[in-house]
Amino acid sequence: MTRYIFVTGGVVSSLGKGIAAASLATLLESRGLSVSLLKFDPYINVDPGTMSPLQHGEVYVTEDGGETDLDLGHYERFVRTTMSRANNCTTGRIYADVIAKERRGDYLGATIQVIPHITDEIKNWIIERGKGFDVLLVEIGGTVGDIESLPFLEAIRQLRMEVGVHRTLFIHLTLVPYITTAGEVKTKPTQHSVKELRSIGIQPDVLICRCQNTLQDSERRKIALFTNVEERAVIASPDMNSIYEIPMVLKDQGLDEIVLEKLDMKVKDADLKEWKDVVAAVQHPKHHIQIALVGKYVNFADAYKSLTESLIHAGIHTQTKIKIDYVDAEEIEKKGIDRLKSSQAILVAGGFGVRGVEGKILAARFARENKIPYLGICLGLQIAVIEFARHKVMMEGANSTEFNPKTPYPVIALVTEWMTAQGTRETRNEFSEKGGTMRLGGQKCQLVAGSLAHQIYGQSVILERHRHRYEVNERLLPELVKNGLKISGRSMDGSLVEMIELENHPWFVACQFHPEFTSTPRDGHPLFTNFVKAALQHQKEGASLCQQPCP
Repeated sequence: MTRYIFVTGGVVSSLGKGIAAASLATLLESRGLSVSLLKFDPYINVDPGTMSPLQHGEVYVTEDGGETDLDLGHYERFVRTTMSRANNCTTGRIYADVIAKERRGDYLGATIQVIPHITDEIKNWIIERGKGFDVLLVEIGGTVGDIESLPFLEAIRQLRMEVGVHRTLFIHLTLVPYITTAGEVKTKPTQHSVKELRSIGIQPDVLICRCQNTLQDSERRKIALFTNVEERAVIASPDMNSIYEIPMVLKDQGLDEIVLEKLDMKVKDADLKEWKDVVAAVQHPKHHIQIALVGKYVNFADAYKSLTESLIHAGIHTQTKIKIDYVDAEEIEKKGIDRLKSSQAILVAGGFGVRGVEGKILAARFARENKIPYLGICLGLQIAVIEFARHKVMMEGANSTEFNPKTPYPVIALVTEWMTAQGTRETRNEFSEKGGTMRLGGQKCQLVAGSLAHQIYGQSVILERHRHRYEVNERLLPELVKNGLKISGRSMDGSLVEMIELENHPWFVACQFHPEFTSTPRDGHPLFTNFVKAALQHQKEGASLCQQPCP
């Protein structure tokens, strides 16, 4: 029967509940258990799809097209289980489902209340997601004490009563701050957070204490005494140079042993060789490069979380320490491209809206004209096409209809119709609702034989995840191709451009999809890995001369 591990947080937000949950999942998976994870978010949005990256961080896209919380990216980077839209659920989703049932008459005239109807819906969601897995880890978003999280906490309190103590485990993540002026570690915030949790009927079995350095035995004993948690189950999670070190930090303190003991599970010892190799590569790089990441949300690092991690993964697989220079596209518009000259490669990220677009176009032109390795992702592909049309093909005023509906050369236009991975045809127009209406999720792409993309991937058909509304305009494409734009990937029906390259450039690749969503530290991703290799070669030679995947 499925066991359930519930991860809550206290004191402050952004302590790393998602990484802690994913790290524990890694340890359990390494022992041969089948593991999945579920994230509950307490906000009213049905999903994060329409939320600003500057407020909530990136929107992570699952293979089945779900627009989800960024923590699902951590889950897929740490475990082998593929997540789906059902692995992320919000208050808005729960209420929408309950209201839909009420409208259908499913409740037979009952008065709908938070308890039992909302909490029952939450419990049903947990049980359904856990089917077929040995362990389901459930992360409750927000902070204990927030009014928004109360229904979720009440639901998991009830679930323990229903399925028993040997099938449920409560882990509470708290902050143990170090006060510099006093020279002391303070346990009081943790004490109060656990007190708040216990006041609503939940006694944590394990505490994970986020701290600047590790906990002393005296501090661990004090926390255990005042929280009614076993001393051995007070686990320190100190600041680390890499999040990929955290599974080993938790393993060294016996977290997986404690969890398995409390859940009454007897399994094989952990095999962490792959993770040890990852950590060794992170800690002992042989090369150092700088990559400029040009975007419009660069003031909030979580807005590009998967991109950042994908570059780190590429560094792991090339033994390279990568310094990412986050460049605001609007800064390029105001100050020019001088900021880009110190980097060995340029990555233009995705995004929506006209702000910063001209700065991205300048970055793409700088990379094209100076033979600097360029990787364009989603909007980064569209930017590259616009720049090429304007300055190489002399289509003055070329643009996307997203930014200028009256452009004389709409080289990028709204995709109005496409075939889904399931074989159904979907249509959209400029009046369609924003939420969940894009080309979303994993879709196959046919790569052109002999292209750089084909050589990088080493296969003819790839599956990558999408999140966009606009596409390359086929009507204007022949003139671009005649002048040196290479189409290296198309949708399976041939109607949509998926990847482009440039003739007479050492490494200029752009894709309409988001490869960062399938990159992991253990496996990397061929596109990012080869991009970093191209940057290393550019650094070595001043300008790379290879026209095939870098060795």
